[in-house]
Order: sequence, then structure tokens, then C-alpha cells
Amino acid sequence: MTEPAVPVILPVQPNASWAQARHAAYAAARPLPYETVPLDEALGRILAVETAALQPVPHYASAAMDGWAVAGAPPWTVITQEEPEVERWQVHRESGRRALQPGEAVEILTGGLIPEGAEAVLRSESGTVSATTPPQLSLGDRAREGEPRAGEHIRPAGEEAAAGETTIPAGKLLNPAHIALAAVCGHDTLPVLRSPRVSLLLTGDEVIEAGLPEPGQVRDTFGPQLPQLIAMLGGRIDVVRRLPDRLEEVVAALSSEATDELSIAMSSGDVLITTGGTGRSDADHLRRALEEVEAELLIDGISMRPGHPTMLARLQDGRLLVALPGNPLAAMMAVFTIVQPLLDGLRGAPISRERHVLAGVDLEPLPGRTRLVPCSIQEDRAMPSPYFRSGMLRGLAEADAVMVVPPEGCIRDQAVMALPLPWQVNRAPSW
Repeated sequence: MTEPAVPVILPVQPNASWAQARHAAYAAARPLPYETVPLDEALGRILAVETAALQPVPHYASAAMDGWAVAGAPPWTVITQEEPEVERWQVHRESGRRALQPGEAVEILTGGLIPEGAEAVLRSESGTVSATTPPQLSLGDRAREGEPRAGEHIRPAGEEAAAGETTIPAGKLLNPAHIALAAVCGHDTLPVLRSPRVSLLLTGDEVIEAGLPEPGQVRDTFGPQLPQLIAMLGGRIDVVRRLPDRLEEVVAALSSEATDELSIAMSSGDVLITTGGTGRSDADHLRRALEEVEAELLIDGISMRPGHPTMLARLQDGRLLVALPGNPLAAMMAVFTIVQPLLDGLRGAPISRERHVLAGVDLEPLPGRTRLVPCSIQEDRAMPSPYFRSGMLRGLAEADAVMVVPPEGCIRDQAVMALPLPWQVNRAPSW
């Protein structure tokens, strides 16, 4: 496999535009090394090395119809089986059964091995067998003129692929049909780019994991859903750790050296995702922690709403860190803007495509900022949810997509970009 090129990181200014931040996140990622996995683990992965047929496909000439394998012109003498307990001619190469001679026929099922000497397969509905001994096969009333033609209803060996022929090129995102094709070509495993390993660092003294929160407390919205969402985007959770809102704890967690058995530094992750602490108040420690561990800041804020205080950095040990805002909808918009293209790049996939929708209503300008608005698709138009503020989740839970509204706003029936939601991509598209 050719070694992937080192990514070129374009300088990103503070408050990058939404499009600039998204593509910079993709450019920051370098495709990971490949690993060999069983076929049932290869779905949705990127094929690292081209895959060839290990034998001809199909690997033997077979019948495409139930009927009789025939040699020569009609009528044909129907050959009886040598083993009385076998009622059909389903021979194997090692069976040693003799080749058909001109004027002979043998009964065969779809997929059965074509015996040596056979010239065609006559369909069951096109033939009539006499009650004589030995039985004679003749063309019936339903036979077409000229039936059977030479080679008719025979699937030749190697018809789909010759041995050694490339059947799946490198770089393909493997779908169920690819997996089936690999199996037919004789493969038990496939070389695929390794899935990005992701560590989660969840912060917030006010966060509780169960029950009803008291005033000043909030329920944890990240722990229950981020691991599943990361899996939908092609990543694999490595470590999850919760931290109190103290600078020294955050610094220790980001350190390249393990400080205790729970340290994030002990993970083998490629990406570290943090939640909360991205603001600039005295209670927000992430920026100062990144300075102390001498991280390279790639994105420092994005000109979007919600999700403006999102950051992307590269740690000294090479891991990429995505800092999500603490508000739940803002964090989800940051996932679609930064995390999704970052994981795409790490697993060697093309950047996730946007689509276009027609705006269902006029949306006023928001100078200098792109708005990401959950929407439903109704009568081929995107209708924005009324639940679009940074702390709200109801709108996203009911959405079909996320509208990307430019700073100048839009008017009804204007085409705007939209992001398909990862949990909607396998559903029959409504837009």
C-alpha cells in the first residue's frame, strides 16, 4: 500500500468560517494504518489494498436453469445415475463420472456442475421424457425454435472474474455487496484502514449522570449518546473519563505522560474529544490547559451559531483534540462540523457530502455567522425547528437534517446546503 501523504494544514484564523473549519478538520487528519479483519467486521470500512479473485468466479461451469445438460442433437438418451440413492446429476470435479457423449442428456439443477461434453442446458419446461427404457428426451411443445442454442443456460467458469482479476479497488467504502463479492472471490478477511480510536474527556461539576437535577445541576447528555454517535461516524471509543472543573486535573488528563491508571494519556486513541470548558471565563480551563501542554491550536472558534467556541488542536504526542462546547445542541453542531470530517480523514474516506434543500421559510441574516438549524423535510422543503437554541435538543431529535444557513440569510425556495444526520442516512431519503 502506498504511504498516505502528510496532510497540509492551512493556517486557520480565529473565528474561522464554517466551511473553512470543516475542511481544515478534514485536512488535519492522516489516514491510519491498515489492519486485516474478518469479512463480518469489514462493513463500512475503507479497503486498504485492492482485492482480487482467488479463483475464477464462478469457479466452475454451472447450470443457469433446472433442466437437462445435453450433448449433440435431439433426441437424447437420458443417462441414469451410477449411485441409486442420488436422484439428480450434481457432480463434482473429483466424482470421476464420465463425460456426456453426443445424443446423451442428464438431469441438472440450477447451479449444478456442467458435465464434461455438455453443450447446452435444455429448460425443464422445454423437454419431454418418454416412459421407455432407456428414457428418451425430446423437445416439447413449449420449446422455442432453435432451442437449445450452443452454450444456452450455461454459466461459464470465470464469467464474472478471472483468477487474479481485481474485483474491488483500494479506497472503496465497503458495502454489503462488496462483502458478498469478497466472499465469492474466496476471501475470509480483508485489509481495511483502521477505525479511528476516540477518547472522551467529559467535564462539568454541575453534571449528574442519573435522576432529576436540582437547580444549578444538569443531566449528562454526552455520556449516553456520544459513544454511539462516534460509532455511527466510523470511530471507536477507547477511553471515557470524567473530570472535575480544575485546571490541574485537565492538564494532567491532556498530558502525554500517564499520571494514574485513569489517565487519558494511557489510551491508544487517535482523537481526544472534550466537552465543556471552551469559554474564556475563570471557570473555563481548557484553553489554559492546552497552553500548558504546548498544544498546536488549529481552530480557535468558528463563526457559526450554535457552536462558536469550538476548538481543534494537535497535542505533542500527535493526537488530535476536539473541544466541544458544553451546551448540548452546540456540541452536536460542532460534531457535524469538526468531528465528522476529522474521522472521515482518519479512516481514509471522502469528506461527508452536504446536500442541498429548498428553504421552506425566509430566514433573516446573521452577519458574520453561519447558522446550523435542525429542520424537517416537508413537501420537499426544509422547515426549521423552533427548538434551535444552543441548549435545546428537541429540534434535533425530530429533525431530518441540519440546514446550513449563510450569514446573509435566505428566502423561501432558495437552495441552501444541508447536512444529513448520521442516523437518517440509511432511511429512505425524503429529500
